Amino acid sequence: MRVLLIEDDRMIGAAVTQALKDAAYAVDWVMDGDSAIEAAKAEAYDLALLDLGLPLTDGRDVLRQLRNDGRRLPVIIVTARDSVDDRIDGLDLGADDYLVKPFEIRELLARIRAILRRPGGTAPVLSNGKITLDPATHDVFRDGDPYHLTAREFALLQALLSRPGTILSRSELERQIYGWNEEVESNAIEFLIHAVRKKLGQTTIRNVRGVGWMVDRAS
Repeated sequence: MRVLLIEDDRMIGAAVTQALKDAAYAVDWVMDGDSAIEAAKAEAYDLALLDLGLPLTDGRDVLRQLRNDGRRLPVIIVTARDSVDDRIDGLDLGADDYLVKPFEIRELLARIRAILRRPGGTAPVLSNGKITLDPATHDVFRDGDPYHLTAREFALLQALLSRPGTILSRSELERQIYGWNEEVESNAIEFLIHAVRKKLGQTTIRNVRGVGWMVDRAS
């Protein structure tokens, strides 16, 4: 799952970015409205967290442009503007939720999960008949038995299980697991695949030499 964080406060932005990474989301963090609009055009995000008081282009105008462009990207407004009129205005502009600062990280993560669970959301339960993965709860099962995966391991398996039978290259997997500014070691994907196989079995993820990796379709 890839999240666009639009926040100009460095302390809040750093804290939210870390919390999202810990919860197995890939995060791209921008600090002004113009960069947010460009990022939304360039990448396919699963959700955006949008501050309203942004430099260059105000958050309301960012949201207005996203909706005018026909983008159904789920958006949670995260702002210090706490009046009823501000909340109504944000929701009327097309926001999916509205969270007032200061807030608990746990509540933000719960709201993200709730939005992604909605009909038409981007986080359905994934399964190929052997492996089942729930992005909302981070539960992972193989043949009905539960397993614990780290955030990165979960993100890797989620990327593969979102497209069973499809070979994903190293660059495709890195894009879905890591944010823009994260340093990715050359063997990071192999390391994660090894860890998942060690827990769930060697046949969980198949290697297509020179091309990439895949999980089997449902049989």
